[in-house]
Amino acid sequence: MLPYPHINPVLVRLGPLRIRWYGLMYVLGFVASYGLVRRQIERSGDTHLASHFENLNFTLLLSLILGGRLGYVLFYNLPYYLDHPAEIPATWQGGMSFHGALIGVILGGVWFCASRGLDFWKTADIYVVTIPIGLGLGRLGNFINGELFGRETDVPWAMIFPTGGPHPRHPSQLYECLLEGVLLFLILWRAKDRPHRPGAMLALFLIAYGVFRILAELFREPDPQIGFIGVFTMGQILSLGMIAAGLALALLIRRRQQ
Repeated sequence: MLPYPHINPVLVRLGPLRIRWYGLMYVLGFVASYGLVRRQIERSGDTHLASHFENLNFTLLLSLILGGRLGYVLFYNLPYYLDHPAEIPATWQGGMSFHGALIGVILGGVWFCASRGLDFWKTADIYVVTIPIGLGLGRLGNFINGELFGRETDVPWAMIFPTGGPHPRHPSQLYECLLEGVLLFLILWRAKDRPHRPGAMLALFLIAYGVFRILAELFREPDPQIGFIGVFTMGQILSLGMIAAGLALALLIRRRQQ
């Protein structure tokens, strides 16, 4: 068994202001995505997309926050929020869903691209290859916070998490960091330079993330307010939907080629 490192979740205290590792991870992910997307747009020579770059980023960021929060409310804790509707906007209390955030970003992106005459599929391909950076850093933040830990196990690298009871558990946050962050980024970043039709990177992301998330959820403790739904977790069910959407998009792209 490995000792849990017990890193202070608060990185810096400046009077009443607290800068947390978790928040910093998301800032770093956004900065990295911003830079890599800008780099791709500059190399593509798409001046029309470049002229809308900042406004598009703002729209996507807002869509991410709204989608992530509403997704958590609907998918993970609806009975509670039906009884406490005033807490729905309280994102500072925690509770965000990646699948909800993804839906929000796609809807926000479709609306923005349609209203500005941008090609949604090409734009989505540029942005989606950078998403794993934020995902991987976010999972590191989860690990530092000691949250979203894994199931009980006796593997040599198991850890006892502060809020996970007395038994060793999988450090599943690190599994997700490696799968959904590092490995997925390497796959997408390499694939983007190969000839592909618009939308292909989005399809690949949906399929690959869905597969990796389902695998990681085999080791992750289900959300206590939901538990297992049959033999699946909520994350696995939503990821199956992602895979289905990715396969449908890939099939549509293939038919457009014919």
